Amino acid sequence: MASNSQEIERGLANSSYFCNKKHGYKQTIPNMIYPDNFENKIEFDAVRRMLKEETLCRLGEERVDDMQFMTDFKAINCRLDEVVEFVRLLQLEQNFPSDYYFDVREPLQRIRINGMYMGEDELFSLRRSLDTISRMLTLLRKQSSDSGEENPLYPNLRRLAGDIDVLPSLLKAIDSIIDKFGKVKDSASPTLASLRSELSRTAGSISRTLNSILRRAQAEGLVEKDASPTLRDGRLVIPVAPALKRKMNGIIHDESASGKTVFIEPAEVVQANNRIRELEAEERREVIRILVAFSDELRPHIPDLLAAYDFLGEMDFIRAKAQLAMRFDAVKPAMSNSPMIDWGAACHPLLEISLRKHGRQMSRLDITLEGNRRILLISGPNAGGKSVCLKTAGLLQYMLQCGMLIPVHERSNAGIFRHMFIDIGDQQSIEDDLSTYSSHLLNMKNTLKRCDSHSLILIDEFGNGTEPLIGGAMAEAILKRFNEKEAFGIITTHYQNLKHFADSTSGVVNGAMLYDRGEMRPLFQLQIGNPGSSFAVEIARKIGLPEEIIKDASEIVGSDYIQSDKYLQDIVRDKRYWENKRQNIHRKEKELDESLEKYRTEAEELRCKRKDILREAREESERLIKETNAKIENTIRTIVEAKAEKERTKQARKELSDFSREVEELARKQQEERIDREMAKIIARNERKKNKGKEKKEPAAGTAPAVKAAPEFKVGDFVRIRGQQTAGEILSIGKKDAQIRFGALKTTVALARLEHTDKPKEERRAVSFLTSETQEQLHNKRLNFKSEIDVRGMRGEEALQALSYFIDDATICGVRQVRILHGTGNGILRTLLRQQLSIMHVVAGFRDEHVQFGGAGITVVDLK
Repeated sequence: MASNSQEIERGLANSSYFCNKKHGYKQTIPNMIYPDNFENKIEFDAVRRMLKEETLCRLGEERVDDMQFMTDFKAINCRLDEVVEFVRLLQLEQNFPSDYYFDVREPLQRIRINGMYMGEDELFSLRRSLDTISRMLTLLRKQSSDSGEENPLYPNLRRLAGDIDVLPSLLKAIDSIIDKFGKVKDSASPTLASLRSELSRTAGSISRTLNSILRRAQAEGLVEKDASPTLRDGRLVIPVAPALKRKMNGIIHDESASGKTVFIEPAEVVQANNRIRELEAEERREVIRILVAFSDELRPHIPDLLAAYDFLGEMDFIRAKAQLAMRFDAVKPAMSNSPMIDWGAACHPLLEISLRKHGRQMSRLDITLEGNRRILLISGPNAGGKSVCLKTAGLLQYMLQCGMLIPVHERSNAGIFRHMFIDIGDQQSIEDDLSTYSSHLLNMKNTLKRCDSHSLILIDEFGNGTEPLIGGAMAEAILKRFNEKEAFGIITTHYQNLKHFADSTSGVVNGAMLYDRGEMRPLFQLQIGNPGSSFAVEIARKIGLPEEIIKDASEIVGSDYIQSDKYLQDIVRDKRYWENKRQNIHRKEKELDESLEKYRTEAEELRCKRKDILREAREESERLIKETNAKIENTIRTIVEAKAEKERTKQARKELSDFSREVEELARKQQEERIDREMAKIIARNERKKNKGKEKKEPAAGTAPAVKAAPEFKVGDFVRIRGQQTAGEILSIGKKDAQIRFGALKTTVALARLEHTDKPKEERRAVSFLTSETQEQLHNKRLNFKSEIDVRGMRGEEALQALSYFIDDATICGVRQVRILHGTGNGILRTLLRQQLSIMHVVAGFRDEHVQFGGAGITVVDLK
C-alpha cells in the first residue's frame, strides 16, 4: 500500500510544468506541448474560475491555481477516485462540515519566533477550523463494517488523512482560555479574574456617584430635568448648559455641535475614571501574557498543525471538484492506460450551463477515437457545431487529466494522452511577421515534430488561410504524416480532397454535423462514418441571396460538384432516416419486452389472488358446515324430546334437508360471486393501467375528442377571470378573446379564461397605478434612504418641515424605526419635535436614545 502511494505521489510530482518561451509554447513534463493560451482556447480558464468559486477558503484556491495536466495513469485514477468518493460522501453524509474553513498558516508561521503570539481572533479561528478538521477525520475514518479489519468507506480520502491529528488536548487547552465568542475568559488566570472583577466594581461605583451628582445638579437647576449621563472619549460625563459650566467642578471633555451643551466630567469621578483606564491597561497586558504563554505551548505542535491545514486545503479542493461535478452531472468513465476516446452523450459543460439558463437543451455527442479510427475528420455546414465538438473533446480530456470528472455517459471509456496539440483561431502576429496561414503552418511544424502515438491533435478549419487548391493539398500531406505517426485527433474542414482521403485511408474516418434540409437548420449532432455537406447553396437560398447569383455560382463550380454534394446530402439524409427507424424499432422492442414482463407479473398476481379467494371460500364453507352440524344436533334433540312422534320426526327431517340444500346453494353462490367480483376488479385495474398512457395520445381516426363546450358571451355581460373575484364588463368580442373593462382599466383576455358572474354593486373604489418610472424612483429612494436625520442648528419651523418630510419618506420606504438627532441644548427643539410626533398617526411611540449612544440628545421614533 505504501509503495502504491509513493508511485502516485511521484506521478503527481511529474506533472509540474515550466514555460518554454522560445516558440511561445508551454511544456509540461513529460513532453506535454501546447500554446501559451491553450487553456483559454478550450475554455479551461473558465472552468478553473468556476472551480475557485466553489472553494471555501484560500487554501483551496491555491490548489486550484496549482492544478495541472497529469500524464501518470495511477495519479489520474487516484485523483478521479477521490472526487467520486467525495460526491458519494456529500450525498450520504448530511453532516459533513462545510463551515469554518479558515487559513491560519500565517499566524502559525509568525509564532515560530519567541515572544510572538496569536491574537484572540486568530486563536478563535484556529479553534473552529481545527474542530472542522476533527469532524472530517471522524467521518473519513469511519469503517464500513463492525469487523476488526480496516475497511474504510472512503479509502482514497482516508489515505489523504494519513496520520493527521488535531490533538484533542490542544482543543481543550484553547477552550480553557477562549469563550464561545472568541474572547479570553475571566478564568484564564486568577490575575485576569481579579482585574475584571475590580473593573466591574469601579465602573458600578462611578455610575452610582455620577447619578447622585446628576440628581443634585438637577435639584440646583444646573442641569435639565431630563438630562442623563453620556459617554465622551470613554468617560462618563454630564451635559450642562454653557452658561452654567463654571458652577460645576470638573473637566470639560466636549461640546455639542450647536455649542449649546458642554459635557463635564465631575471632579468626584475623575480619579475613579483614571483607575478604570489603569485597570483596562493592566487587563490588556494580562491578556497578552496569557496569549504569549499559550503560543509558547503551541510552538512545538506547529509542524503537525501546518500538515492539518494542508489536509484542509486538499479537502476544500476536492470538495470544490465534487460540487462542480454534481453541477455538470459529471461522472468518472472507465479508464484505460492507453490513448483512446469512446464517449457517449458528451457535452461541453460551459455551453450546457449557458443554454440551461435560457431554458434550452444541448445536443450531446458520441465521440470515438480508437483502433483504425484514430483521426476524426468533421465536415458540415458553418455554425453547425464542428468547433463545439472539437472544443468539447479538448476540454473534457484536459479536465479528465487534471483530475476532474467529466459530463459523459457512465458507460463511456477514456484513455490517457501524453501530448495535446491545438490549432484554433487566428494567431497572426505583426510583431513576429506571421500571417494567418504562416501561423497555422508554424503550429503544424511544431506538432509534426513532437507528435506520436500518444498525442491528441485538435485542429479547426484545417488548411484554411491560403489558396484553396494548394491549401487543401498541404493539409492532405500533413494529415497523411499525422496518420503515419499513429496520432489521434479531431480535425474540422470543408475541403473535398480531405473527405476523399479519409474515406480511402485506414486510421482516418469521416464525420458529419447533421443538418435538417427541410427546416434549414443545424441539428448539432455528430454522425461518424460519412462526410458532411457544407450546404452552401441551401444556406445561400435561406438568407435570400438572389437566385441568379446562386445559378451562376453553380455553373462556375460545375454540375458534377453540385450533383456530388447533392448525393452526399441524400446519403446523410437517408442514413439519418434509417438511423431513426432503427432507434424507433429498438424503442418499440423495449416497450414490447416491458409489456410482456408486466403481463407476466399480472398473470402471476391473478393466480395468487385466485388461490387466496379459494382459500377464503373454503374457510367460509367450513364455517357453514359447522353451523349445519349444530343444526343437525338441534334436530336430533327435538326428535328425542318429542319421543319419536312420526309426524314431528318427518317435519324435523324435512326442515334439516331444506336447510342443508339452502346452505349448499348459498355457499356455492357466495363463492362464485366472490371469485367473479375479485377477478372483475383485477381485470378493470389492469385495463386502467393499460389505457392510462393512451388517454394522453391523440384520439383515433374517425373519433373526435370530447371537448367541454365553451360558455357563450355577448357584449355587456359581466364576467371575471377564473380564479379571481373582480368583475368586469365585456366591451367587444373577437374570435378567441374579448376586451374587458375592470373599473378604469381596459384589457384583452382570452375567452377560455372567462366565466360569467353577477353585476357588481354600485360602488367605486379608487384605483391607482404606478408607472415603471415611479416604481424605479421608489426603489432608488429605498436604497438611498437613511434612517437618521440631523436637525441641529435649524429653526423650529424648518425642523418641523424637515421632520414631516423625513417621516413621510420613512413610511414610504417601509422603515419601522428612525432616529432624530436634535442635541440637548435647552430642550426647546426636542420638545417642539416631540409635540409634532405625538400628533402624527403613523408614529407608534418615541423615546430617548440609550445613554451610550446619545441619550436625550437623540429621539428614537417607532413607526406603525
